[in-house]
Amino acid sequence: TSLSSLFGLEFRYHNSVEMEQYLKDINGKFPDITHLHSIGQSVEGRELWVLILGQHPREHRTGIPEFKYVGNMHGNEVVGRVLLLQLIDYLTSHYLSDPLVTRLLNSSRVHILPSMNPDGFESSARDCMYTIGRYNKNGVDLNRNFPDAFEGNSEREREKEVRAVMDWLKTESFVLSANLHGGAVVASYPYDNSNGGSELQGGHSISPDDDVFVQLAKTYSYSHRDMHNGNSCYDSQDFTNGITNGYHWYPLPGGMQDYNYVWAQCLELTLEISCCKFPPEAELPGLWEANKPALLAYIQQVHLGVKGVVMDSYGKPVQNAVVEVAGRRNLCPFRTDRNGEYYRLLLPGNYTITVTYPGHKTLTQTIQVPYGPDAFSALTHNFFLQESDYSSKATQLPQSCTTPNLGIPESDSATLLPSVFTTLTLLLLQRLLLS
Repeated sequence: TSLSSLFGLEFRYHNSVEMEQYLKDINGKFPDITHLHSIGQSVEGRELWVLILGQHPREHRTGIPEFKYVGNMHGNEVVGRVLLLQLIDYLTSHYLSDPLVTRLLNSSRVHILPSMNPDGFESSARDCMYTIGRYNKNGVDLNRNFPDAFEGNSEREREKEVRAVMDWLKTESFVLSANLHGGAVVASYPYDNSNGGSELQGGHSISPDDDVFVQLAKTYSYSHRDMHNGNSCYDSQDFTNGITNGYHWYPLPGGMQDYNYVWAQCLELTLEISCCKFPPEAELPGLWEANKPALLAYIQQVHLGVKGVVMDSYGKPVQNAVVEVAGRRNLCPFRTDRNGEYYRLLLPGNYTITVTYPGHKTLTQTIQVPYGPDAFSALTHNFFLQESDYSSKATQLPQSCTTPNLGIPESDSATLLPSVFTTLTLLLLQRLLLS
């Protein structure tokens, strides 16, 4: 029997078998706007199902940004799992009838992983506070198991679920993401960790895109029914505006949100969406109503900033061109993907963007960036490169950025792996050490 009745998906906890059936039902019912695939398996062999929603769900289209939501990476924090299934139900049932839903799915491609830790979910106790079911089958906290830009943990073994997500990030050029947790009500943003480098400012670990992260977090908290009040849970600290810098709240090594940002060029928030980790089912409709507008508004933020294609002198898109925004020294420079595309989430304003690509002249242009979400599109700005007479080696990337599961930089942008120094020009070295 279908779990989705005439009145939508039931507000209750669906186990892994039921969830899989529901996703297959939805995919069968809406084949034109959904695509279902597994990104891997859990330790116990459960599929990690991802449903893609959009006008062209099976493939990337130039200019259409990739967005994702990940739920239930802590198996006993279950509200995100429920809300993402409800979100799937809402998006599919309102496409073409609701203007916001229609514009969202026509202008972006939305990937939803309702449960990153199905084994943990199946072993959870229905409890508000404790940790039974938090970890995967091997007893590992998946949100401490990713490579960390601030710690040399490159040799640590990655869990199956973490490897699946890392591989997933290589197959799609995600632009914006959030992962959903429980036990508090707050929107937390990078960095989650620090090693006392230049990023550490007044107890906060500040990323080069801090202004964008604060805007993203506030978008969620102020679109949410009460997160912005900052005091939703009687037993937790107050969060001004319902947002927090991750490190300022508590340092967290090996987290998924920093990994997305540093290595996958994907800005990710950690959304804590319920005081109780495993609330009674009677509370689920209210939690959906509180979060629904925020979940939709956050997807729309994928249209912040500027996007485009970098092309060589023959008009051919080029991969791995470095696209840098002045004043934003990312630990790993943002680069064009296999389609020659770049996406930079930026607040409205004037920005100077420099594009470097071996064998071509460096291109620097100043661009006025409007507020993209209102138009459901970032500003499109393509770059056309010209060949240079000399070979440029200044765009050689740190090994730590090209192979995220191998080398890890030991500190902030000033310190790169020794093996990389030989390939960097003196100029780039100077710039790194002075930044």
